[in-house]
Amino acid sequence: LLTGDNQPVPRDNITGFYQGCTKAENPGELGKPTFQLTNSDRTISQEGPGRVTIMSPTTFQVAEVTVDGGIARTGPSTDHSRLTPLPKGTRALITGREGEFVRLDYGAWIKAEETNIFTDAIPPRSLIRSLIARPAPNATEVFFPLQAPVPVSVEQDDSSFSITLHNTIAQTDTIRFDDDPYIEGLDWQPILSPTRQEEQAVKYIFRFKSKQQWGYKLRYEGTTLVLTLRHPPVGAGRNTLLGDRPLAGMNILIDPGHGSENDLGAVGPNGVPEKDVVLTVSKLFRDELVKRGASVIMTREGDDDLWPRDRVEIIEEQEPDLALSVHYNALPDYGDAMNTQGIGTFWYHPQAHGLAVFLHNYLTEKLRRPSYGVFWNNLALARPAIAPSVLLELGFMINPYEFEWIMDPVEQQKLAEALADGVVEWVEQAE
Repeated sequence: LLTGDNQPVPRDNITGFYQGCTKAENPGELGKPTFQLTNSDRTISQEGPGRVTIMSPTTFQVAEVTVDGGIARTGPSTDHSRLTPLPKGTRALITGREGEFVRLDYGAWIKAEETNIFTDAIPPRSLIRSLIARPAPNATEVFFPLQAPVPVSVEQDDSSFSITLHNTIAQTDTIRFDDDPYIEGLDWQPILSPTRQEEQAVKYIFRFKSKQQWGYKLRYEGTTLVLTLRHPPVGAGRNTLLGDRPLAGMNILIDPGHGSENDLGAVGPNGVPEKDVVLTVSKLFRDELVKRGASVIMTREGDDDLWPRDRVEIIEEQEPDLALSVHYNALPDYGDAMNTQGIGTFWYHPQAHGLAVFLHNYLTEKLRRPSYGVFWNNLALARPAIAPSVLLELGFMINPYEFEWIMDPVEQQKLAEALADGVVEWVEQAE
Protein backbone atom coordinates (compact mmCIF):
# COMPACT_ATOMS: atom_id res chain seq x y z
CA LEU A 1 0.00 0.00 0.00
CA LEU A 2 2.76 2.48 0.91
CA THR A 3 4.36 2.07 -2.51
CA GLY A 4 1.23 1.25 -4.54
CA ASP A 5 2.23 -2.42 -4.69
CA ASN A 6 -0.78 -3.85 -2.88
CA GLN A 7 -2.87 -5.38 -5.63
CA PRO A 8 -3.97 -9.02 -5.22
CA VAL A 9 -2.17 -11.62 -7.29
CA PRO A 10 -4.62 -13.81 -9.26
CA ARG A 11 -4.31 -17.42 -8.11
CA ASP A 12 -4.27 -18.55 -11.73
CA ASN A 13 -0.89 -16.82 -12.11
CA ILE A 14 0.72 -18.70 -9.20
CA THR A 15 2.70 -21.74 -10.29
CA GLY A 16 3.10 -24.77 -8.05
CA PHE A 17 -0.12 -24.17 -6.11
CA TYR A 18 -2.49 -27.13 -5.95
CA GLN A 19 -5.64 -27.90 -4.01
CA GLY A 20 -7.76 -30.95 -3.47
CA CYS A 21 -10.18 -32.59 -1.06
CA THR A 22 -10.64 -36.08 0.27
CA LYS A 23 -12.56 -37.76 3.08
CA ALA A 24 -10.94 -39.89 5.77
CA GLU A 25 -12.90 -42.91 6.94
CA ASN A 26 -11.30 -43.34 10.37
CA PRO A 27 -9.24 -41.24 12.79
CA GLY A 28 -5.57 -42.01 13.23
CA GLU A 29 -2.01 -41.28 12.21
CA LEU A 30 -1.61 -41.50 8.43
CA GLY A 31 2.08 -40.58 8.31
CA LYS A 32 3.80 -38.38 5.76
CA PRO A 33 1.89 -37.54 2.58
CA THR A 34 3.30 -38.34 -0.84
CA PHE A 35 2.65 -35.84 -3.62
CA GLN A 36 2.48 -37.11 -7.18
CA LEU A 37 2.30 -35.10 -10.41
CA THR A 38 1.66 -36.56 -13.83
CA ASN A 39 2.20 -34.79 -17.14
CA SER A 40 1.65 -36.82 -20.31
CA ASP A 41 3.60 -40.04 -19.72
CA ARG A 42 5.88 -38.69 -16.99
CA THR A 43 5.13 -39.01 -13.27
CA ILE A 44 7.16 -37.63 -10.37
CA SER A 45 6.63 -38.14 -6.65
CA GLN A 46 7.89 -36.42 -3.53
CA GLU A 47 7.31 -37.06 0.15
CA GLY A 48 6.03 -34.06 2.12
CA PRO A 49 7.84 -32.78 5.23
CA GLY A 50 4.74 -32.85 7.46
CA ARG A 51 2.49 -35.58 8.78
CA VAL A 52 -1.26 -36.12 8.39
CA THR A 53 -3.38 -36.99 11.40
CA ILE A 54 -7.15 -37.47 11.41
CA MET A 55 -8.46 -36.22 14.74
CA SER A 56 -10.91 -38.29 16.74
CA PRO A 57 -14.48 -36.96 16.98
CA THR A 58 -14.86 -38.52 20.44
CA THR A 59 -11.54 -37.69 22.14
CA PHE A 60 -11.37 -33.94 22.63
CA GLN A 61 -8.10 -32.02 22.47
CA VAL A 62 -8.30 -28.71 24.31
CA ALA A 63 -5.94 -25.73 24.07
CA GLU A 64 -5.50 -23.49 27.10
CA VAL A 65 -3.82 -20.12 26.45
CA THR A 66 -0.70 -19.82 28.61
CA VAL A 67 0.46 -16.31 27.69
CA ASP A 68 -1.01 -12.88 28.29
CA GLY A 69 -2.91 -11.94 25.16
CA GLY A 70 -2.61 -15.06 23.05
CA ILE A 71 -2.40 -14.04 19.38
CA ALA A 72 -5.48 -15.31 17.55
CA ARG A 73 -5.41 -15.14 13.75
CA THR A 74 -7.64 -15.73 10.74
CA GLY A 75 -5.37 -18.49 9.43
CA PRO A 76 -2.34 -20.66 10.21
CA SER A 77 0.50 -18.19 9.58
CA THR A 78 1.79 -14.84 10.77
CA ASP A 79 0.65 -13.40 7.42
CA HIS A 80 -2.97 -13.86 8.48
CA SER A 81 -4.79 -11.01 10.21
CA ARG A 82 -4.99 -10.75 13.97
CA LEU A 83 -8.20 -11.18 15.91
CA THR A 84 -9.00 -10.17 19.49
CA PRO A 85 -6.15 -11.40 21.72
CA LEU A 86 -7.23 -14.26 23.97
CA PRO A 87 -6.84 -13.68 27.73
CA LYS A 88 -4.53 -16.02 29.57
CA GLY A 89 -6.47 -19.09 30.69
CA THR A 90 -8.86 -19.14 27.71
CA ARG A 91 -9.83 -22.67 26.70
CA ALA A 92 -11.16 -23.94 23.38
CA LEU A 93 -11.53 -27.19 21.49
CA ILE A 94 -8.90 -27.90 18.85
CA THR A 95 -10.46 -28.73 15.48
CA GLY A 96 -7.36 -28.81 13.30
CA ARG A 97 -3.60 -28.33 13.05
CA GLU A 98 -1.33 -26.93 10.39
CA GLY A 99 2.37 -26.47 10.96
CA GLU A 100 2.98 -24.70 14.26
CA PHE A 101 -0.66 -23.52 14.51
CA VAL A 102 -3.81 -25.10 15.92
CA ARG A 103 -7.35 -24.17 14.90
CA LEU A 104 -9.82 -23.42 17.68
CA ASP A 105 -13.48 -24.32 17.48
CA TYR A 106 -14.70 -20.73 17.14
CA GLY A 107 -12.64 -20.33 13.96
CA ALA A 108 -9.39 -18.66 15.03
CA TRP A 109 -5.87 -20.06 14.79
CA ILE A 110 -3.15 -19.72 17.44
CA LYS A 111 0.43 -20.93 17.74
CA ALA A 112 0.57 -24.17 19.69
CA GLU A 113 3.51 -22.81 21.70
CA GLU A 114 1.19 -20.20 23.24
CA THR A 115 -1.05 -22.93 24.64
CA ASN A 116 -1.08 -26.01 26.82
CA ILE A 117 -2.77 -28.88 24.96
CA PHE A 118 -4.53 -31.66 26.82
CA THR A 119 -7.38 -34.12 26.33
CA ASP A 120 -10.71 -33.79 28.08
CA ALA A 121 -13.98 -35.66 28.23
CA ILE A 122 -16.01 -32.66 27.07
CA PRO A 123 -15.20 -29.50 25.10
CA PRO A 124 -15.10 -26.17 26.99
CA ARG A 125 -18.63 -24.75 27.04
CA SER A 126 -20.48 -22.41 29.37
CA LEU A 127 -23.85 -21.10 30.43
CA ILE A 128 -24.20 -17.49 31.54
CA ARG A 129 -27.01 -16.41 33.83
CA SER A 130 -25.99 -12.90 34.88
CA LEU A 131 -23.30 -10.25 34.99
CA ILE A 132 -22.48 -7.38 37.31
CA ALA A 133 -20.66 -4.05 36.98
CA ARG A 134 -18.57 -2.52 39.75
CA PRO A 135 -16.71 0.80 40.02
CA ALA A 136 -12.90 0.73 39.92
CA PRO A 137 -10.35 3.58 40.01
CA ASN A 138 -11.21 5.69 36.95
CA ALA A 139 -12.86 2.67 35.33
CA THR A 140 -15.83 0.32 35.38
CA GLU A 141 -15.22 -3.41 35.79
CA VAL A 142 -17.77 -5.84 34.37
CA PHE A 143 -17.76 -9.42 35.67
CA PHE A 144 -19.09 -12.29 33.54
CA PRO A 145 -19.44 -15.45 35.71
CA LEU A 146 -18.85 -18.45 33.45
CA GLN A 147 -18.43 -22.18 33.79
CA ALA A 148 -15.36 -22.22 31.53
CA PRO A 149 -12.96 -19.52 30.27
CA VAL A 150 -14.28 -19.28 26.70
CA PRO A 151 -12.78 -17.35 23.74
CA VAL A 152 -13.93 -13.76 23.26
CA SER A 153 -14.11 -11.24 20.42
CA VAL A 154 -14.26 -7.45 20.72
CA GLU A 155 -15.73 -4.89 18.32
CA GLN A 156 -15.64 -1.11 18.68
CA ASP A 157 -17.31 1.77 16.89
CA ASP A 158 -17.67 5.47 17.65
CA SER A 159 -20.20 5.09 20.44
CA SER A 160 -20.28 1.45 21.49
CA PHE A 161 -18.15 -1.47 22.58
CA SER A 162 -19.22 -5.06 21.89
CA ILE A 163 -17.85 -8.26 23.34
CA THR A 164 -18.87 -11.72 22.16
CA LEU A 165 -18.50 -14.77 24.39
CA HIS A 166 -18.09 -17.81 22.13
CA ASN A 167 -19.24 -21.32 23.06
CA THR A 168 -21.68 -19.77 25.52
CA ILE A 169 -25.43 -20.29 25.93
CA ALA A 170 -27.51 -17.56 27.55
CA GLN A 171 -29.83 -18.45 30.43
CA THR A 172 -30.15 -14.86 31.55
CA ASP A 173 -33.18 -13.41 33.30
CA THR A 174 -31.75 -10.50 35.30
CA ILE A 175 -28.80 -8.13 34.94
CA ARG A 176 -28.03 -5.48 37.54
CA PHE A 177 -26.43 -2.45 35.96
CA ASP A 178 -26.71 0.73 38.06
CA ASP A 179 -26.20 4.25 36.74
CA ASP A 180 -22.60 4.57 35.62
CA PRO A 181 -20.59 7.78 35.08
CA TYR A 182 -19.31 6.49 31.74
CA ILE A 183 -21.65 3.77 30.44
CA GLU A 184 -25.05 4.91 29.20
CA GLY A 185 -26.58 1.51 28.63
CA LEU A 186 -26.13 -2.21 28.02
CA ASP A 187 -27.81 -4.42 25.44
CA TRP A 188 -27.26 -8.11 24.84
CA GLN A 189 -28.34 -10.77 22.40
CA PRO A 190 -27.78 -14.51 21.90
CA ILE A 191 -26.12 -15.61 18.68
CA LEU A 192 -27.61 -18.92 17.58
CA SER A 193 -25.86 -21.59 15.59
CA PRO A 194 -28.02 -22.97 12.75
CA THR A 195 -26.57 -26.46 13.20
CA ARG A 196 -25.30 -27.04 16.75
CA GLN A 197 -26.64 -25.66 20.02
CA GLU A 198 -23.25 -25.93 21.74
CA GLU A 199 -21.76 -23.48 19.22
CA GLN A 200 -23.95 -20.62 20.38
CA ALA A 201 -22.51 -17.30 21.57
CA VAL A 202 -23.67 -14.25 23.50
CA LYS A 203 -22.96 -10.66 22.48
CA TYR A 204 -23.00 -7.71 24.89
CA ILE A 205 -23.11 -4.13 23.61
CA PHE A 206 -22.08 -1.25 25.85
CA ARG A 207 -23.20 2.27 24.89
CA PHE A 208 -21.31 5.26 26.29
CA LYS A 209 -22.16 8.77 27.40
CA SER A 210 -19.30 10.15 25.30
CA LYS A 211 -18.16 9.27 21.81
CA GLN A 212 -14.50 8.83 22.77
CA GLN A 213 -13.41 5.53 24.30
CA TRP A 214 -10.32 5.54 26.53
CA GLY A 215 -9.16 1.94 26.53
CA TYR A 216 -10.02 -1.47 27.88
CA LYS A 217 -8.45 -4.69 29.11
CA LEU A 218 -9.59 -8.28 29.54
CA ARG A 219 -8.56 -10.94 32.01
CA TYR A 220 -9.81 -14.16 33.52
CA GLU A 221 -10.10 -14.66 37.26
CA GLY A 222 -10.63 -18.39 37.33
CA THR A 223 -13.61 -18.87 35.02
CA THR A 224 -14.93 -15.32 35.50
CA LEU A 225 -14.19 -12.93 32.65
CA VAL A 226 -13.36 -9.40 33.83
CA LEU A 227 -13.74 -6.52 31.37
CA THR A 228 -12.25 -3.17 32.46
CA LEU A 229 -13.61 -0.13 30.61
CA ARG A 230 -11.52 2.95 31.34
CA HIS A 231 -13.20 6.29 32.05
CA PRO A 232 -12.17 9.61 30.49
CA PRO A 233 -9.14 11.08 32.28
CA VAL A 234 -9.45 14.17 34.42
CA GLY A 235 -9.96 17.14 32.14
CA ALA A 236 -11.06 15.33 28.99
CA GLY A 237 -13.84 17.17 27.22
CA ARG A 238 -13.17 20.55 28.80
CA ASN A 239 -14.32 23.37 26.60
CA THR A 240 -11.94 26.01 27.97
CA LEU A 241 -8.30 26.01 28.95
CA LEU A 242 -7.60 25.83 32.68
CA GLY A 243 -4.85 28.40 32.84
CA ASP A 244 -1.53 27.33 31.36
CA ARG A 245 -1.82 23.68 32.54
CA PRO A 246 -4.67 22.27 30.44
CA LEU A 247 -3.32 18.70 30.65
CA ALA A 248 -3.11 18.61 34.45
CA GLY A 249 -4.05 15.15 35.71
CA MET A 250 -3.25 13.36 32.45
CA ASN A 251 -0.59 10.68 31.99
CA ILE A 252 0.84 10.57 28.47
CA LEU A 253 3.35 8.02 27.22
CA ILE A 254 5.89 8.90 24.54
CA ASP A 255 7.75 6.10 22.79
CA PRO A 256 10.84 7.32 20.87
CA GLY A 257 11.17 4.67 18.18
CA HIS A 258 14.17 2.39 17.63
CA GLY A 259 17.37 2.70 19.69
CA SER A 260 20.86 1.19 20.14
CA GLU A 261 23.35 0.12 17.51
CA ASN A 262 21.10 -2.85 16.75
CA ASP A 263 18.13 -0.73 15.66
CA LEU A 264 19.04 2.49 13.88
CA GLY A 265 15.73 2.99 12.12
CA ALA A 266 15.75 4.94 8.86
CA VAL A 267 19.01 6.65 7.89
CA GLY A 268 19.24 10.15 6.44
CA PRO A 269 21.32 11.15 3.40
CA ASN A 270 24.25 12.10 5.65
CA GLY A 271 24.10 8.92 7.72
CA VAL A 272 22.19 10.31 10.72
CA PRO A 273 20.00 7.51 12.14
CA GLU A 274 16.31 7.92 12.91
CA LYS A 275 16.81 6.70 16.49
CA ASP A 276 18.75 9.86 17.41
CA VAL A 277 16.36 12.33 15.79
CA VAL A 278 13.24 10.82 17.34
CA LEU A 279 14.85 10.89 20.79
CA THR A 280 15.67 14.59 20.42
CA VAL A 281 12.15 15.46 19.23
CA SER A 282 10.53 13.22 21.84
CA LYS A 283 12.37 14.99 24.66
CA LEU A 284 11.28 18.37 23.31
CA PHE A 285 7.72 17.05 23.02
CA ARG A 286 7.90 15.75 26.59
CA ASP A 287 9.02 19.14 27.88
CA GLU A 288 6.13 20.88 26.11
CA LEU A 289 3.59 18.43 27.53
CA VAL A 290 5.00 18.93 31.04
CA LYS A 291 4.65 22.70 30.61
CA ARG A 292 0.97 22.10 29.86
CA GLY A 293 0.51 20.08 33.05
CA ALA A 294 0.82 16.47 31.86
CA SER A 295 2.78 13.72 33.55
CA VAL A 296 4.93 12.07 30.87
CA ILE A 297 6.28 8.53 30.69
CA MET A 298 9.15 7.84 28.26
CA THR A 299 9.87 4.30 27.07
CA ARG A 300 13.51 5.35 26.63
CA GLU A 301 15.58 8.42 27.45
CA GLY A 302 18.89 7.07 26.21
CA ASP A 303 20.14 4.74 23.49
CA ASP A 304 18.29 1.75 24.90
CA ASP A 305 17.80 -1.48 22.99
CA LEU A 306 14.06 -2.12 23.30
CA TRP A 307 12.08 -4.61 21.26
CA PRO A 308 8.55 -3.64 20.24
CA ARG A 309 7.23 -6.14 22.79
CA ASP A 310 9.23 -4.37 25.53
CA ARG A 311 7.60 -1.07 24.62
CA VAL A 312 4.12 -2.60 24.53
CA GLU A 313 4.69 -4.10 27.98
CA ILE A 314 5.61 -0.65 29.32
CA ILE A 315 2.35 0.75 27.93
CA GLU A 316 0.31 -2.09 29.43
CA GLU A 317 2.02 -1.75 32.82
CA GLN A 318 1.84 2.05 33.02
CA GLU A 319 -1.72 2.35 31.66
CA PRO A 320 -1.33 5.92 30.34
CA ASP A 321 -4.24 8.01 29.11
CA LEU A 322 -2.61 8.31 25.66
CA ALA A 323 0.30 6.45 24.03
CA LEU A 324 2.19 8.09 21.16
CA SER A 325 5.06 6.39 19.33
CA VAL A 326 7.36 8.85 17.53
CA HIS A 327 9.06 7.89 14.27
CA TYR A 328 10.39 9.19 10.97
CA ASN A 329 9.66 7.33 7.78
CA ALA A 330 11.42 5.56 4.93
CA LEU A 331 10.54 3.44 1.89
CA PRO A 332 11.81 0.16 0.46
CA ASP A 333 14.76 0.44 -1.92
CA TYR A 334 12.40 0.52 -4.89
CA GLY A 335 10.37 3.43 -3.44
CA ASP A 336 10.42 6.95 -4.88
CA ALA A 337 12.44 8.74 -2.18
CA MET A 338 12.77 12.03 -4.05
CA ASN A 339 9.03 12.50 -4.46
CA THR A 340 7.74 11.03 -1.20
CA GLN A 341 7.43 13.15 1.92
CA GLY A 342 4.93 14.25 4.53
CA ILE A 343 3.44 13.48 7.91
CA GLY A 344 1.56 10.21 8.42
CA THR A 345 -0.30 8.71 11.38
CA PHE A 346 -1.17 5.07 12.06
CA TRP A 347 -3.92 3.58 14.23
CA TYR A 348 -5.24 0.08 14.93
CA HIS A 349 -8.17 0.23 17.37
CA PRO A 350 -11.17 2.43 16.51
CA GLN A 351 -10.70 4.28 19.82
CA ALA A 352 -7.48 5.76 18.36
CA HIS A 353 -8.81 6.68 14.91
CA GLY A 354 -10.05 10.15 15.88
CA LEU A 355 -6.74 11.00 17.55
CA ALA A 356 -4.76 9.84 14.51
CA VAL A 357 -6.88 11.95 12.15
CA PHE A 358 -6.81 15.00 14.41
CA LEU A 359 -3.03 15.02 14.95
CA HIS A 360 -2.38 14.44 11.24
CA ASN A 361 -4.60 17.35 10.22
CA TYR A 362 -3.35 19.61 13.02
CA LEU A 363 0.34 19.09 12.24
CA THR A 364 0.01 19.43 8.47
CA GLU A 365 -2.01 22.64 8.82
CA LYS A 366 -0.09 24.32 11.65
CA LEU A 367 3.35 23.45 10.30
CA ARG A 368 2.39 23.69 6.62
CA ARG A 369 3.80 20.26 5.94
CA PRO A 370 2.71 17.84 3.21
CA SER A 371 0.39 14.98 4.09
CA TYR A 372 1.44 11.38 3.73
CA GLY A 373 -1.91 10.15 5.04
CA VAL A 374 -3.78 8.44 7.87
CA PHE A 375 -3.53 4.64 7.92
CA TRP A 376 -5.04 1.70 9.73
CA ASN A 377 -2.07 -0.58 10.29
CA ASN A 378 -1.23 -3.67 12.30
CA LEU A 379 1.78 -2.10 14.03
CA ALA A 380 2.90 -3.28 17.46
CA LEU A 381 2.89 0.24 18.94
CA ALA A 382 -0.59 0.99 17.56
CA ARG A 383 -2.07 -2.24 18.96
CA PRO A 384 -2.20 -1.60 22.74
CA ALA A 385 -5.87 -1.48 23.75
CA ILE A 386 -5.35 -0.06 27.24
CA ALA A 387 -5.29 3.51 25.84
CA PRO A 388 -5.77 5.33 22.53
CA SER A 389 -2.45 4.52 20.83
CA VAL A 390 -1.12 6.20 17.70
CA LEU A 391 2.16 5.83 15.82
CA LEU A 392 3.41 9.09 14.30
CA GLU A 393 5.61 9.21 11.18
CA LEU A 394 6.71 12.85 11.19
CA GLY A 395 8.51 12.98 7.84
CA PHE A 396 10.81 11.01 5.54
CA MET A 397 14.45 10.66 6.52
CA ILE A 398 15.28 9.51 3.00
CA ASN A 399 13.91 12.61 1.24
CA PRO A 400 16.81 15.10 1.10
CA TYR A 401 14.54 18.16 1.12
CA GLU A 402 12.40 16.99 4.01
CA PHE A 403 15.51 15.81 5.83
CA GLU A 404 16.71 19.42 6.05
CA TRP A 405 13.46 20.33 7.84
CA ILE A 406 13.74 17.26 10.08
CA MET A 407 17.25 18.23 11.26
CA ASP A 408 16.62 21.97 11.77
CA PRO A 409 16.64 22.64 15.57
CA VAL A 410 14.23 25.56 15.19
CA GLU A 411 11.77 23.38 13.27
CA GLN A 412 12.17 20.57 15.78
CA GLN A 413 11.06 22.93 18.55
CA LYS A 414 8.11 24.12 16.47
CA LEU A 415 7.15 20.50 15.85
CA ALA A 416 7.28 19.68 19.57
CA GLU A 417 5.09 22.68 20.40
CA ALA A 418 2.61 21.79 17.66
CA LEU A 419 2.41 18.19 18.89
CA ALA A 420 1.70 19.34 22.45
CA ASP A 421 -0.86 21.92 21.32
CA GLY A 422 -2.52 19.28 19.14
CA VAL A 423 -2.86 16.94 22.11
CA VAL A 424 -4.39 19.76 24.18
CA GLU A 425 -6.96 20.62 21.52
CA TRP A 426 -7.88 17.00 20.91
CA VAL A 427 -8.33 16.30 24.63
CA GLU A 428 -10.53 19.37 25.01
CA GLN A 429 -12.85 18.34 22.18
CA ALA A 430 -12.97 14.67 23.22
CA GLU A 431 -16.39 14.24 24.80
